[in-house]
Amino acid sequence: MTTIADETQPLLRQRTADSVDNKSVTQDDVVVDFDADGDDENPLDWRPAYKWGIVALLSFISFTVTFTCLSVVPVSTHIVDELSHGHGSKSASVLLVTIWELGESAGPLLIAPLSEIFGRYPVFNVANVLFIAATILAALCQSTPLFIAARALTGLAVASNVLNPAIVGDMFVSDQRGSAMSMVMLAPLVGSAVGPAIAGQVAQSLGWRNVLWMSVVLAGTGEIVFLTYFRETYKVAILKRRAARLRAESGNPQLKTVFGDADMKTETQHKFWDSIMRPAVVFYSSAVLQAMSLFGSLLFAYFYIFSTTLPDILEQIYGLSPAKTGSTFISISVGSAISVAVINRTLDGIYIHLRTRNKGIGEPEFRLPLVIIGGFTVPFVVALYGWTAQAQLPLWVMVLAIALLGMTTMLGFIPLLTYVVDAFKLHAASAMTAVIVTRCLMGTFLPLATQPLVDRFGYGWGFTVLAAASLFVAPIPVLVFRYGVRWRLLSKYTSEE
Repeated sequence: MTTIADETQPLLRQRTADSVDNKSVTQDDVVVDFDADGDDENPLDWRPAYKWGIVALLSFISFTVTFTCLSVVPVSTHIVDELSHGHGSKSASVLLVTIWELGESAGPLLIAPLSEIFGRYPVFNVANVLFIAATILAALCQSTPLFIAARALTGLAVASNVLNPAIVGDMFVSDQRGSAMSMVMLAPLVGSAVGPAIAGQVAQSLGWRNVLWMSVVLAGTGEIVFLTYFRETYKVAILKRRAARLRAESGNPQLKTVFGDADMKTETQHKFWDSIMRPAVVFYSSAVLQAMSLFGSLLFAYFYIFSTTLPDILEQIYGLSPAKTGSTFISISVGSAISVAVINRTLDGIYIHLRTRNKGIGEPEFRLPLVIIGGFTVPFVVALYGWTAQAQLPLWVMVLAIALLGMTTMLGFIPLLTYVVDAFKLHAASAMTAVIVTRCLMGTFLPLATQPLVDRFGYGWGFTVLAAASLFVAPIPVLVFRYGVRWRLLSKYTSEE
């Protein structure tokens, strides 16, 4: 049972000169902290049922985001044709799908630092409201440019991919975070399967606008629950508000948190600017991060390349309806789920085995064997997809190729993220932001170059060119696995052993 502390008598301790690590906290200040014996405001001390309820809520929001993102994929061409009165282009339908990633690339640069200044609760709620408003705008718009702009705004307002891991980290100790993160990561896989499948059925019978109104209902329901059920989880924000409340009640200006509470305006400006610039600084200083980001972003971009070309292939070559086209996307999620299961069962085991062979010394590079496998199998899957469409092979071959896409891309991408976290340690959040931004930019623009390749060379040779590009970058994780320990020492952000 969690002990509920008296908020009027919090844990106050005198700060000594040896322990002062913040210029705004002096040795004469009294520090406000959580009660070590149990504190109702400490997220780590919350009841397990409540914490898992928040995890379920975060999973639902992640599902809604993925559902909204991918629900328009099977009918993107039809949306552009309707909004442009039959004069739409393929590039417009591709941009309609991928522009989401461009908006989402800017989100982490704003959402993460804002959450460190104001806390998770206000930032997540504001982002959710903006997400709903942008989705409503997309449902009501009457032109293709406005629809594309609304999709970009929707991607910009996505807070779940940035804040979900942080919120889980706020509530759970390290050895309990794995299960919670697995549940949160499973939701997008479900959404990527259910979204296109339902959207195809609804769009065919009721029209594509009703698909977006479904997203509005889902997001609105999630926001109502979030607004009423969720509590602030960020320790810094909780303690600073507690200290401010106690200063007002007691009139004692020396009540402060260990993080410092003086000159909040100047602190906010500096912290916001530093948080925005830090990912760029970390990215610029680390050749390893640059190389792995290039590899991972190309790997992830294939998901959008397949998503924007598959509807045309299924409808024009295989004669499927929008409803059946949407259902075919389930195979991507099936392949992704298989890959996630393989990763969960083998990633830690491979690391432990390699650590044992290395005389008990663990290295982040020991996370890369699965990335290497994924990197060298993706090119063959890409070529298989293109030549299956070119040769008009049976539909089951195409479905198999789609499932293999989900399996190989996740096999290469998820362990890569684990490597980045292990390699950058205290700077992992900034490194992850750099990876997300690079991934989103590649996912936005590379699919736009795919259609000219297909128009010029056909599906077979067009996707062979893309496969060759993948084969060109496939050795990157091999080189990092072999020489990464030495290369990481060249950057101060990865030099700590």
